[in-house]
Amino acid sequence: MSLPRLISGFHEIADDYNAILCDVWGVLHNGYDPFIGADLALAQFRQNGGKVLLLSNAPRPGTTVTAGLDEIGVSREAYDDILTSGDVARTLLADRGQQGQTCHHIGPTKDADLIAGIDIQFTGIDQADFILLSGMRDDTVETPKDYMKAMDIWHSRKLQLLCANPDRQVQFGDRVIYCAGAVAEIYEQNGGDVVWLGKPYQPVYERARALLNAMLDSIPRILAIGDGPKTDIPGAQRAGIDALFISGGLAGAVQNLDTAEQIGAVLDAENTHALAAIRHLVW
Repeated sequence: MSLPRLISGFHEIADDYNAILCDVWGVLHNGYDPFIGADLALAQFRQNGGKVLLLSNAPRPGTTVTAGLDEIGVSREAYDDILTSGDVARTLLADRGQQGQTCHHIGPTKDADLIAGIDIQFTGIDQADFILLSGMRDDTVETPKDYMKAMDIWHSRKLQLLCANPDRQVQFGDRVIYCAGAVAEIYEQNGGDVVWLGKPYQPVYERARALLNAMLDSIPRILAIGDGPKTDIPGAQRAGIDALFISGGLAGAVQNLDTAEQIGAVLDAENTHALAAIRHLVW
């Protein structure tokens, strides 16, 4: 088992990198409030000449996520740009629309921006060529169990499912709520065809690298920052990127992660590892 280096401030390793891919939910905020010091740490990195690309599994366009960050008080000085799994999904939807395919969308009303303005026909489940899943219709009360009967229909029609948010769960204030990835995982485990959009899958990292290459005058030396043992950290590892694990995020909300051994065990269970770990992102 590989143990991460425990650091007390990002400044201890920041000089080794000129670019950051930073998760949003669980690193910069908890769904309600920003984490104190997180955006200031990224702003300091940028003041020192680095570039920051926020990389989120939010099933909404980056512009929508930016507006949400403004609303809860995350400084725009913390980042240069933002890329979401929703951005990737919109590109794929547009391509399928040009091919004449029809889509059945499942998700909450807050994800309306995900499909707005895309030239594709949205239909009921009986007429759809594929499903776009962006989340629970009501993530305040629903769990994957509420979709078991629906999955029987999906299986009977052998429908492909596009998962616009691979996260299984996120921390929302003092609660943990389910995301689209939790439903998609069950569908896939039972033989369903799932296309995963976002972290930890490599297409979003390829697009992120291209954005960072355009920002930098030199070869990117990238650090990924995230709190997801199933998404942020393995995605970075597969992309050949060092990772800083935020132990006070999602995983830290359900168990004690105070030591390198505890953190190493959580990451090892997902066959991944991080270069370093810190409870919350601070400079």
